[in-house]
Amino acid sequence: MNVEQAKRREISDNPEFRQLRRVQLRSGVRMTALAVGGFLVYVLLSSFMPALMNTSLAGHLTLGLALGLGQFVVMALVARRHLVHMRTRVDPIARGFRTQAHKQQTDQREQRARSAAPYQSGGYRTWR
Repeated sequence: MNVEQAKRREISDNPEFRQLRRVQLRSGVRMTALAVGGFLVYVLLSSFMPALMNTSLAGHLTLGLALGLGQFVVMALVARRHLVHMRTRVDPIARGFRTQAHKQQTDQREQRARSAAPYQSGGYRTWR
């Protein structure tokens, strides 16, 4: 296993990363089910209950047209809920994880610099 794969494994084994993925997946499944479910109901009603969908609500506005336009509302609500969910639940976890990863990188750089310091002292030039 090379260094890049080891880094990826270290990140994927981190409990905070797993929590982040779990939260993202759970919300994505719910919101996708809501959006696809709403569209599926509309298509099924249009296919199997055309008389109901042709019911006039007001003037030329039928129930089918109102439900079709309602799909835009459903998608807007799903998109808005997704943004709110990301800001309140996912982003804080991601920021914490990013801060932790950045701290680990900084600590590793400092450790490498300290281990290289004895070779650089005494006025000798290193071959790097």
